[in-house]
Amino acid sequence: MVENPAMAELGKKLFFDPRLSKSGFISCNSCHNLSMGGSDNLKTSIGHNWQEGPINAPTVLNSSMNLAQFWDGRAKDLKEQAGGPIANPGEMALTHELAVDVVQSIPGYVAEFNKVFGSKKITIDDITTAIAAFEETLVTPNSRFDKWLMGDEKALTEIEIAGYKLFKNSGCVACHNGSAIGGNSYQKIGLIEPYKTSNKMEGRAAVTGKDADRFMFKVPTLRNVDMTYPYFHDGEVTTLKEAVDIMGRLQLGRKYNNKENARIVAFLKTLTGDQPSFKLPVLPPSSDKTPQPKPFG
Repeated sequence: MVENPAMAELGKKLFFDPRLSKSGFISCNSCHNLSMGGSDNLKTSIGHNWQEGPINAPTVLNSSMNLAQFWDGRAKDLKEQAGGPIANPGEMALTHELAVDVVQSIPGYVAEFNKVFGSKKITIDDITTAIAAFEETLVTPNSRFDKWLMGDEKALTEIEIAGYKLFKNSGCVACHNGSAIGGNSYQKIGLIEPYKTSNKMEGRAAVTGKDADRFMFKVPTLRNVDMTYPYFHDGEVTTLKEAVDIMGRLQLGRKYNNKENARIVAFLKTLTGDQPSFKLPVLPPSSDKTPQPKPFG
């Protein structure tokens, strides 16, 4: 049950509103597309002025279950994360001050914020709180694996069950565990063998400043993983088969044969749950005072 439906509804409108970007073309949904598993299926996302982002966009689905947000965990929660892309010059490229001015200039938003927060004066804190409230609703229950765990013996095939047992007995669950089957720890990519990539991101070290945290990234959730390709922080891996092979060798020191790999992939595909179901919001119209976007500035 949604704790505050009115706030979540307001956050949904903001999530889909491209007026929170400098160009007027990019919304939160651009990189976290709710029709594509909460991601964009790109190696790295495209931001303002067609800039290519430095890292793969993680899914927003079930993100409320994460111990922190972003691959390096630099945002402690969804509220803090929501403010990042708005002001990032490579993403939405606005400023928090201008974002507030834009929203404040739209009478429909002023009325809704007053209803939800009890004030006609809008703040960036209110904006990010509302977006986070909507994102907290984006959970995907009732995967076939969930149903099997709850006692439906026919929910999985023999091959999928064998894949789960192999996934568990191989040690994959050391990192991919909990309600989101991941998202609750940081791990170094390349424990047994180094991970070869041209990506320059340092992972957790960029936040902590500790050399020991280099190439430490938040473990991604495996829920809906069949939908959220390409994989890993650099988006270099396009198939689950390749992802399973790499993780087995680099993290576990295990080389899965084709039969084993296929079984694990079959299991991973059972983790797709019910996707968020809602109508696209009708955004309140701009007023004459709404700052105009600058697509190429």
